[in-house]
Formats: sequence, C-alpha cells, structure tokens
Amino acid sequence: MSNQTLRIPALRILPRLTWLTRTGRHPIGLALGIMLLVGFALIGLLPALLDLPAPEHMDLLARLSPPSAAHPLGTDHLGRDVLARLIGAVPVSLGAALSAMVAILAISLPWGVIAALAGGRTDAVMMRLADIIMAFPMLVLALAIIGFMGASLEASILGVAAAWWPSNARLVRALVLSASHRDFVRAAYLSGASRMRVVLRHVLPQILPPLAVIISLETASVLLALSSLSFLGIGAQPPTPEWGAMLNEARPFFAQAPHMLIAPGLAVTFAVLAFNLVGEGLQSVLDKREPYRW
Repeated sequence: MSNQTLRIPALRILPRLTWLTRTGRHPIGLALGIMLLVGFALIGLLPALLDLPAPEHMDLLARLSPPSAAHPLGTDHLGRDVLARLIGAVPVSLGAALSAMVAILAISLPWGVIAALAGGRTDAVMMRLADIIMAFPMLVLALAIIGFMGASLEASILGVAAAWWPSNARLVRALVLSASHRDFVRAAYLSGASRMRVVLRHVLPQILPPLAVIISLETASVLLALSSLSFLGIGAQPPTPEWGAMLNEARPFFAQAPHMLIAPGLAVTFAVLAFNLVGEGLQSVLDKREPYRW
C-alpha cells in the first residue's frame, strides 16, 4: 500500500509536466525562429535608416581596425566597414537562399505531383530520371554547373537548385501518394469531381503543411551550401557583400583581425538556426503524433 500511495501523486503530476513541455517548448522555439527571421528582415532595412558607408567603400588608412565608435564591428583588410558589409549581405545571402528554394520548388513540386498522379510508366520514368541526378553528389553536380556557367552567385543558385530538386521531388511524390489514398479524396473522385479539382481542393491542402516544414528545413541547408560555395570563391564575387565570401576574405587575417571572421560566422549561424527552429516548430505543431521529449 505504501508504494501505491507514493506512486499516485507522481502519476497525477506527470501528465501536467508533459502538458507543459508540449505547450511550452516547441512554440517557444517557433516564436524564436520567427523573431530571428523578422530581425534579419529589419536589419536589411537599416542602411536606409542609419548613416552607414557603402559596403564597397574602402579606407586603406583604417584597414584591419578593431571595433570602435566609427566602425562598431571594425574594418576588413581593405578598410571597408564590416557592419555595413554584414548588413548589406543580408538581402544577398538570404535572397540567394530563398531564390534557390523557389527554383527547387518550381521543378520539384510539379514533377512530384505529376509523377504521383500519373502513375505507371510515367511515374517510373520520371522517378528514374530523378534517381539518375541523385546518383551524382550534390556538391559535385553544383560545381560542374558552376564551372560551365562561370563563377557567380547566379550560377551557384542554379547549380544548387539543379542538384537539390530530385530529393524534394521524391518527397512531394510521397506526400501526394499518401494524400491520394485517403477516404475523402476517393469520395471526391466517386462524386464525379475532376482530377484538377481534386488536386486543388483536396490533395494540395493536405501536402502544403508538411511541405512548409520541408521548405524551412531545406532553406537552412541551401543557405549553408551557398555560403560554402562563396567561401570556396566560386559563389558571390568581390566586391559583392555575402557572408560566405566575407568568411573567405577573413580567413588569412583571423589571428590579426578576428572580428572579420566572427561577425559573418555568427550571421550564418543565426540564420540557419532561425530556419531550423521554424521548421522544427512547424513540425511539432502540425504533427500531433510527435513524441515530446524532456
């Protein structure tokens, strides 16, 4: 009896603690991710509000200066203001990642939907073509496209999109197949609704929420890939401010001017963290079956 009396309060308290973790942990992460993304959007508007020098403006007399009142984040090896370049890189880096995701979705979404709905040989041929592209390592395929087009930010966006879309097309296909086999979709077909109406009214609303999670998580990976290409010198070209390119420029001066490396490194870290938090938060909100961890 003593053991039972000791266990009963624990059994009563445990569901309350589990409820707290369910309602508190993931929404906080989602809110934090959204706040970070909104913060980056507001930071991108700062050049219009603050009296900052142009990101390309050079002052060789102030090169490698540490943080000061005149230059809050210091200057780089050419005397350019690191804060101005960091803020100027927000629309470039985030815009490149979002542009790449738009290009990936423009290919993978119709590809996966058509393959899933067509079925048969059409599905087999389309998926085998995607598998052939997926057989090549993503970075190698992206480098091949960039080498053919020439090193530039636009070429890196197209290279990443060309290497990334097959995996997303397979995910879209799986989501469409899962949604198509639900009872209300079959009932819509039996009621005489056209295939286009069923897709627009019943299938797409089912796949958009999980697709939003995938987009958020994939955007973080795409941002890292584009920053890595710029770090290698085959992405954004000087004097364009871009976080990966800034890391590449700061590498030889790390011991002498660590502020050149820390600022863009933190920017990439927080941007990737923001997209991951939004993706994980959306997943926990949309998937009620997810096991919540302590």
